[in-house]
Amino acid sequence: MFAKTGGSRVARPTLRPYDETTIMKTRRIFLMAALLASATLASAQEPIAPKYPVKLFNGNNLDGLTTWLKDSKHADPRKVFSAQNGILHVSGDGFGYIATDKEYRDYHLTVEYKWGKKTDGGKYVRNSGILLHAIGPDGGAGGTWMSCIECQLAQGCVGDLIVIRGKDAKGKVIPVSLKAETALGSDKRPRWKAGGDVVTFTNRQLWWHKHEAGFKELIDTRGKDDLESPLGEWTKVECICKGSRIEIRVNGTKVNEAFDVFPAAGKILLQTEGFEIDFRNFEISPLLKDKN
Repeated sequence: MFAKTGGSRVARPTLRPYDETTIMKTRRIFLMAALLASATLASAQEPIAPKYPVKLFNGNNLDGLTTWLKDSKHADPRKVFSAQNGILHVSGDGFGYIATDKEYRDYHLTVEYKWGKKTDGGKYVRNSGILLHAIGPDGGAGGTWMSCIECQLAQGCVGDLIVIRGKDAKGKVIPVSLKAETALGSDKRPRWKAGGDVVTFTNRQLWWHKHEAGFKELIDTRGKDDLESPLGEWTKVECICKGSRIEIRVNGTKVNEAFDVFPAAGKILLQTEGFEIDFRNFEISPLLKDKN
């Protein structure tokens, strides 16, 4: 048959009868594909809230962890990170991190660290950190870190919180930020103080509440109220991440707290910053339920 269109005649395709069985099979295939894609996407992107204790480092190898170094990217030819007799050893040869493969939220992180002998050869404090809620591409912040909130481990500064902003895969800045109740020290720098003035941090460092004013940050020195264990001993750090809040404890004492933190979930990273350091008991646990 032909139909008239603007004075000319065009062929009308012959319509085949509906095949209900074929249509239903096709619909089922598309539905299953959509559900599979949705489930895959969710599993790849949805941060995990632990329901039981999870060892982020198993003590034997680096399974479940990924390394990143500024100079060699995902390759670690110098073995900066290694498992040694239940210890996660970081040689300090370079700048970068070892990251969990998975993203997490709403957890109680505990880790212990101890400084090794190697330093960067300079005069300033030994330095490392725990990077929380890390998102975006590896090296998205200056080619070295990810966008995140850092819990500082540098001598004299353990428990400080640092906002690290990087870029996403399209080059757009990831707006990492936090808020905290603060008070200014004699050096006019903000420290955490419960009930103090609320300040938003987008690129500054929130010092722990007894961070010593005028601390010169010389290697192997410490403030008079410092809570880090003596050199050569293990220091325990806890990062309690509940929703958009972060609480930091050092050797059992609360030293810092932030709220309205963005992002509120992500990978967990341990840094290498030129200094040898060991980590152990690197794990997360479910949050304790509020007593109501």
